[in-house]
Amino acid sequence: MALLHRADLKPGKLELLAAWLPGRPWFVGEAGAEVTRVAACRFDDPAGEVGVETLLVRAGAGPVLHVPLTYRAAPLDGGDEWLVGTTEHSVLGRRWVYDGCGDPVHAAVLASVLRGDAGQAEEYFEVDGVREVREPLMTVTAEPDRDIPAAGAIRRVEDADPTVIVTDTVELAVLRTVGTGTGGGAGTLTGAWPGGPGHVALAYAVPR
Repeated sequence: MALLHRADLKPGKLELLAAWLPGRPWFVGEAGAEVTRVAACRFDDPAGEVGVETLLVRAGAGPVLHVPLTYRAAPLDGGDEWLVGTTEHSVLGRRWVYDGCGDPVHAAVLASVLRGDAGQAEEYFEVDGVREVREPLMTVTAEPDRDIPAAGAIRRVEDADPTVIVTDTVELAVLRTVGTGTGGGAGTLTGAWPGGPGHVALAYAVPR
């Protein structure tokens, strides 16, 4: 389950992405344009330490882009290349925001979802001790493959479209431009959201 906070973020995650996205080799859209959220969902870090979010955004009139993000209370060792930026959270304090493709927690969660051992997190607020569930902005579904191993250490990341996360045990492909790929390999994660084109491929795995 993902506990959400009614909090202010300064700068907001979309502001961070507006500055960060145009520098990505897979970016398609209007550089300098406002970045808007199309859909999003959360996954659970089993250790409860790292926030894991799948975010779909659009820069201006560009296509929908898939950006997995992780949120940390301290810098990720060796993660400078994948740092989107830092933000001040009015409840949690400073948060380091990373492109999930370079974060081992995201790799582990994605492999677990594609294997069928985990799924989308239920999102909720705590209000006066009462849990209020928030309807997800996107529904994700995996076609699980039990042969997909747990993700090993990340050896390299091929930052293209798809972005390929190469670990000791499995390769995880993250489709960046939504709707242009159909997935493949040993499992596929798809997403659907209100007003969207139906279930579209977001990621898949290739056992090594």
